[in-house]
Amino acid sequence: MKKKITMELVMNNPQYRGYHVVVIAGKVFKAKTGSKASKILDEVHKKYPRETPDITYIPDADTLILWI
Repeated sequence: MKKKITMELVMNNPQYRGYHVVVIAGKVFKAKTGSKASKILDEVHKKYPRETPDITYIPDADTLILWI
């Protein structure tokens, strides 16, 4: 049986660090920039109109995040 891809699995996978990630319909799409992620969102919205994507940015291990 194949494991269902979830955002939790993606976030724990080091190959997605430093990428914007979209998970929809059991598939993972990644983009290095926000504008490319936006294009991916447009494409998946057309391909999967009844699905709701999970979207996040997974920072590199060395990335500092400013919290205000």
